[in-house]
Amino acid sequence: MYRIIIFFLFQVSVFSILSAQETIYVKVQPGDATPRLQNAIEQARHLKGKKVVIQLEQGNYDLYRNSSSKQVYFISNTASKEENPDPTKHIGLWIKDMKNLIIDGGGAHLITHGEMTSFVIDKSENITLRNFTLKAADPSVTEMKVIDTTAYTATFRIHPKDRYEIADKQIKWIGTEWSFTGGIAQTFNLHTNITNRCNLPTDHVVSLTDIGNHQIHATYDKKVTLYPGEIFQMRDAIRDEACGFIHLSKNIILEHLNLHFLGNFGIVGQYSENLTYKYLNCEPEYGSGRTCAGFADFVQMSGCKGKIRIINSRFEGAQDDPINVHGTHLKVIAYEPGNKIVVRFMHPQSYGFEAFFPEDEVEFTEIHSLQCLHKTSVLKVERINDYDCKLTLNGSVPSILPQQEVVIENITWTPEVEIRNNYFARTPTRGILVTTRRKVIIENNVFYRTPMSAIAVSNDARSWYESGPVHDLTIRNNHFIECGSPVINIAPENNRPNGTVHKGIRIENNRFTLTLKDKQAIYARWTDNIRISGNYFDGIYPISTKESVLLEHCTNVENE
Repeated sequence: MYRIIIFFLFQVSVFSILSAQETIYVKVQPGDATPRLQNAIEQARHLKGKKVVIQLEQGNYDLYRNSSSKQVYFISNTASKEENPDPTKHIGLWIKDMKNLIIDGGGAHLITHGEMTSFVIDKSENITLRNFTLKAADPSVTEMKVIDTTAYTATFRIHPKDRYEIADKQIKWIGTEWSFTGGIAQTFNLHTNITNRCNLPTDHVVSLTDIGNHQIHATYDKKVTLYPGEIFQMRDAIRDEACGFIHLSKNIILEHLNLHFLGNFGIVGQYSENLTYKYLNCEPEYGSGRTCAGFADFVQMSGCKGKIRIINSRFEGAQDDPINVHGTHLKVIAYEPGNKIVVRFMHPQSYGFEAFFPEDEVEFTEIHSLQCLHKTSVLKVERINDYDCKLTLNGSVPSILPQQEVVIENITWTPEVEIRNNYFARTPTRGILVTTRRKVIIENNVFYRTPMSAIAVSNDARSWYESGPVHDLTIRNNHFIECGSPVINIAPENNRPNGTVHKGIRIENNRFTLTLKDKQAIYARWTDNIRISGNYFDGIYPISTKESVLLEHCTNVENE
């Protein structure tokens, strides 16, 4: 009798679990899938937080710019008002004010047509995107290969899916509702798997001829140093969209995603909490003939909190830093009665977004020394315009502050960071940039031939205004293969030093494969409590710790 009752209760509990989750199926159909996917998200929204899975299937789901959700979002590190006067984003999957949603691709391919923000997760909680491939029918990074060259001429083969026109000795690149001429270029060496920034291959052209079969012939007014097999990647310079945007959200998971084109920026987490990225393949699609997967950064974390986890992923083919984690310094421009200050976004490509909330803790920093002058909390936030806001503080402002050039950082919105078991390659810049005062672990990663530092720790209040100090950083068991020097670069931008800026850094048990050109493995300045131990240095000849490590103005150093 008891067994029957237990079995009955078990059956009821299983049924309750299953019935507590709704599934919305979106089947593959020809044509534009954007309205059907938006409708599925809207159905899930009406369930008001009940667990929902939107289930796709293998096949192509085409997302079109002209049927996207059009919403205004200000995204950190993207475009200035002069570059992009209208910050409206064209969104494929718009997830707003939702809880407990999973979008399971089931092996689907989501294909964008036109410059788009593929997904936005806004003011939402417990959201998972998984098991799909994202790519572009018309990627806004175009490519062409040198197939023949002489001192003053070159013949190029343009990627077969790139559309173009020749006019006025220039290439006009054409996509769905976008086009550009000129732009920014990189060159890719297939044999070394290295990309570098370079001049446009059409610079100094005196004639440019379309010779058919997606080939063009260029004649130059000066000698050129091109070689057959070299691949050029060209893009517009305006970051007017992002691959994905996670805004004011919590407990977000991206997993088992193939991201073959991240345009016109990467995935941005902005003032969000607990973000997990795992098993992401940010790289060109195999067999596509493409060599670039990213218009700029792959992952940008700006002003987040909780824990950022980036694990078991590949980052290959970005046009800027694969991972950048930072806050934002705003400059104090006015002090007003009643414990009020006015602060301003200073870098033109970061503005307009909410950077402070009531009860947030903030820190005042002198811009030249990067020393903390005062800490307090926020009582009230008043938006003045896209660049300025007024903060009412908890307590009076010390008299020393108005006498200094001062920025303010929101230290409530600073995350812990875990970056493990990833592969970084084919970027013209660095691998990881990180500036956060909470615990950071960078472990068991491979960095392959980054032309600049593989890991950079900065903190500045005069250029990009990316905050802040590092207090607890472990770099352990990584392999750095022929990266630019210094391979690990701890360099706060304090032009009038008045004490250490960073502290609590451990660089342990890493392997550095160095070159004669780039033989400095570790550089640190103005850092307290730094421990360097158990690292192995190799390369084209024996390299000692002494010649591979340079520390300046550091205190409490252990260098074994």
